[in-house]
Amino acid sequence: MFTGFLEAVFNGISIGAVLLIAALGLAIIFGLMGVINMAHGELMMFGAYTTFVVQNGCKQLGGLWFESYIFLALIVAFIFTAAVGLILEKGVIRYLYGRPLETLLATWGVSLIFQQFVRSVNWILIIGIVLFSLLFFGGLWILNSRTNFERIRNWVVAVLLFLSLGVTITTCNLLSQTYQQALTQPWFGAQNVDVTAPTWLQDGISLLGVQLPFARLFIIALTIICVAGIYLFLQRSNWGLRIRSVTQNRSMSACLGIPTEKVDAITFALGSGLAGVAGCAISLLGSVGPNTGQNYIIDTFMVVVVGGVGNLAGTIVAALGIGTANFLIGSGTLAFLFSPVKPLADFFTFFATTSMAKVMVFALIIVFLQWKPGGIFPQKGRSVDV
Repeated sequence: MFTGFLEAVFNGISIGAVLLIAALGLAIIFGLMGVINMAHGELMMFGAYTTFVVQNGCKQLGGLWFESYIFLALIVAFIFTAAVGLILEKGVIRYLYGRPLETLLATWGVSLIFQQFVRSVNWILIIGIVLFSLLFFGGLWILNSRTNFERIRNWVVAVLLFLSLGVTITTCNLLSQTYQQALTQPWFGAQNVDVTAPTWLQDGISLLGVQLPFARLFIIALTIICVAGIYLFLQRSNWGLRIRSVTQNRSMSACLGIPTEKVDAITFALGSGLAGVAGCAISLLGSVGPNTGQNYIIDTFMVVVVGGVGNLAGTIVAALGIGTANFLIGSGTLAFLFSPVKPLADFFTFFATTSMAKVMVFALIIVFLQWKPGGIFPQKGRSVDV
């Protein structure tokens, strides 16, 4: 019984470690910009699919490439999701600051687009996106650099948009008719895909009778590195100082010459990159699908709220606590521990599924927030009341 409890706690901590990596980025974004990013889960999903793609590429090379692909996947996933986050911030979020409801709805729509993108992506879609971007944004850049057309800007943009769409659609139709089999086949489809861990992560060690898989130990170690890296970045770097300054008082920071728009962009990219790293860790725990991010986004938001917005220590405590509680309840471990007490055993047995465990943890969080609305470590200072 004791061994089973320890094993369940370890598995819960490893899940909490994934939540912590994802919540780090969300806490930074929410704490700095007040943005409720419902697409954060899809950024995790992108990180997981990036790991799948890197794994397949390294598997073709074999040998040392496959055994070390996870490190390359972490770097590529961070860079790719950070770039997606940067585009999202500059293209959508930047125009919605100070309007949390509109931000929530916009990012929710973006999350649906990202899910469908993964289901449908093929070479035709990629060619179309690249071609349209080159024609439309390239045309705007050329016009901006060569002529002054502010008076007729709206007309020029409309015409350029129409022409870019027309050329893109025509080109994609011709390509799909000529190379139908090669270019229209979906890369991933709606089904889940599996990521094979390197050989050295497929084993484990036994400690006090508890089997500790290397994959979960790797996730915990990765989380520790990410937390330490974020702490050092925020506390020891110039941009970290700027981020903390803008978080505490945006208006005063702008008066002191801090480029707040650039700080917002860097922060959103950093938070998105951390979501990609979390997605890479998720891929080691099970199969990956278009809805993977939706399984974690609610828990990630709860971690941020319970820990205290923008508080690193609170985020750590909340992530490990929520992850462990979810697993202990959902796996039936608590029902087994309280088996001698039949009413308690029946109560925890009723919640001994993944979905019902989330319901119970969510109810406990609501009760906790009635007691401490600001979370475990609430924000302090005059700016909180502004």
